[in-house]
Amino acid sequence: MLLAVAGATVGGLLRFQVNTKIESFLPANDPSLTAVEDKARSFGGDPIVVLLETPQPRQTLLDQDQLGRLLAVEGKLSRLPDVAAVYGPATVLNQIAISAQDLIAQIAGRRDAVRAQAEQAARAAGLPATTVTARGDQAVAAFDLRYGSLLVQGLPTGLPTLHNPRFVENVIYDSTGAPRPEWHFVVPSQNSIAVLVRPRENLDQEHTSHLVSAVRSTVADAKLTADRTTITGIPAITAGVADQVAKEAPLLAGLTALAMILRLVLVPARVSRPRRLIPLAASLAGSALTLALFGWLGVSMSFGAVALLPLLLGIGSSFPIYLQSLAGRRRVLVTALASAVAFGSLAVSPLPFVRELGLALAVGVVMTVLVALALHRSRSHEPPENAPLDQVALRPRVRWPLLVLAAAVAAAGWIGLAGASIQADPRDLAQGLPSLEDAQHAEAVLGSSGEVNVVLQGADVLSPQALAWSREAENAVTAKFGADVRPVLTPARLLSFLGAAPTTDEISAGLRVLPTYITSAVIRPDGQESLMTFGVKIGDVGQQARLLSDLRAALPPPPPGLRTDVAGLPVAANRAYTLLSDDRYLANLAGIGAAAVVLFAGLRRRGDAARGSLAAVLATGWTLAGITVAGLSLTPLTLALGSLITVTACEFTVLLANAHGRPGRRVIAWACVTSAIGYLALLPSSLALLRDFGLVLAIGVAASYLAAKAVLILLPARRPAAEPLMTAATVRKEIYS
Repeated sequence: MLLAVAGATVGGLLRFQVNTKIESFLPANDPSLTAVEDKARSFGGDPIVVLLETPQPRQTLLDQDQLGRLLAVEGKLSRLPDVAAVYGPATVLNQIAISAQDLIAQIAGRRDAVRAQAEQAARAAGLPATTVTARGDQAVAAFDLRYGSLLVQGLPTGLPTLHNPRFVENVIYDSTGAPRPEWHFVVPSQNSIAVLVRPRENLDQEHTSHLVSAVRSTVADAKLTADRTTITGIPAITAGVADQVAKEAPLLAGLTALAMILRLVLVPARVSRPRRLIPLAASLAGSALTLALFGWLGVSMSFGAVALLPLLLGIGSSFPIYLQSLAGRRRVLVTALASAVAFGSLAVSPLPFVRELGLALAVGVVMTVLVALALHRSRSHEPPENAPLDQVALRPRVRWPLLVLAAAVAAAGWIGLAGASIQADPRDLAQGLPSLEDAQHAEAVLGSSGEVNVVLQGADVLSPQALAWSREAENAVTAKFGADVRPVLTPARLLSFLGAAPTTDEISAGLRVLPTYITSAVIRPDGQESLMTFGVKIGDVGQQARLLSDLRAALPPPPPGLRTDVAGLPVAANRAYTLLSDDRYLANLAGIGAAAVVLFAGLRRRGDAARGSLAAVLATGWTLAGITVAGLSLTPLTLALGSLITVTACEFTVLLANAHGRPGRRVIAWACVTSAIGYLALLPSSLALLRDFGLVLAIGVAASYLAAKAVLILLPARRPAAEPLMTAATVRKEIYS
């Protein structure tokens, strides 16, 4: 059986995956996320951005060798697996050149047809050969008079080919040498170019990481001349976070295990030193079984996997220590179950990565306790639960003022929760990582690092009314939010050469002239959806929420029969922020309530269950008050403080209520240290979000222990002392009486 379990565990661990794709930080099954997925299905996901900066203006595009290399790179990128589309300046130029050549060929073919028709008519009329030729020359002359001037105006720099530098310069740059506005999304400045690699929809983290790596290697192999090459974008950031998670998870777990070994071996205990390591072995086995279970179920974890192992080793190992050293196995098992349901209550969070962490911790606690029960079969020789306890007695005139003070501080913390700020800046997630530094540099060059999309849907988004609406919407957004929102690519900008009020026929003709490669970036092939892409900077979600709300209100009403929507990752992030802010009390009270139900149902003494629940309320309130006084912000992880602090507050209170003498209390005190170790082990993490989480929860563990002690002192249990054993003389006296 051991071999079978070990084999299944190893197999599950090999199947376990870490997935930090952006969807794990957004509300699942929410319309805002559905809109992001629909946009990715039609036009591709948020792009991987390849930014090339050169010392000389226009160096890459006007150098024939470099332009050829760039075209080859863009072609290779478009053929990579999981790529929906690639937009780059070389391909844009090549497609425009091909379209122009096709147009010239059509004009030349039409010219030949006009000559042939005129000559055929002259022959049919029986005119001589010289007259037939003259009639053909006259027809061609009229044709040339009409179209020749257009060709001269349209091709002032010669033939449309990439080998013609004047053609390249005229298409991309204006008379001042600056990039034309319609090409800013691939040529942001004279000294930089950008290649956008849009992945297909529903790309998981493994394939996203492979795609980012493939883009890096493809660009590196091209040997393009550039002072700086930056590869960034949302997929590159999530891939960087995933790599960091894979590196940090075993490192932090090892650091926690080392601290646990030192604590278990060096701290005096009543068991032999080899047996002191049983709690660590149980927590390691429980953690492995948890990850293996997730692997076999095909459930991946987000970056919360970094926190999972340290927390399970720190908090989960407390229960094997209790089983080994304390009386009342029932109490230990009930508190373990209460801890599991408190962790599991994080499932109420709208964010998948918070739910995953909570459920994994709940399963991990259960697994650890089961392993501990299998390893520790002997019963403790501690006194039974109804033995008399040595309690600190305080006079009522001292006890009640202290209780009121403790409750008042906690109440202040709970009241302050309503107005506490939530730190919801996506940059905090990757703070300290090279991928964030690359994103910030690209933002400085490109003017934006994220995308907001205005989607127009209906039976015909190519009508003159729809194009006019697109132009009006772009002007309204630019005029009101020009400092924060910049147009990247819109139908009106792409078809600006048609003039202010093109007809239906002119729009159709313009779309035939433009390459499908370019028009597909803004118009779906079936003509029922168009996309306006605006660039925004990564920033605090709360501030962006107001910006997006104002942007939505600034859009003009769409034409009859059409509907519009604002989509994009910033919109989904704003939705997640709103859900988090609205559910802050539910997130904190859910764990306390769930743990209280378990304690009241499982403990024989309901008073201990009530004290444990009260300690959780007090500890959470004290921690929240401390955060408010310190001027700190809550994060998506620490927002559910109540559910997390409940684990230790109930545990310490219930077990201290039955701890007999100094040895029993000392075991629980060291369990407090052990739990804090699990949180403090997150401090070396390079992810700021996890560092803050570890620090705040370590303080919460200390508050839990203090709250447990305070509750037991200020609200002592009323238990009669055990009756002394009767002597023989007493027995005789009782009989005679």
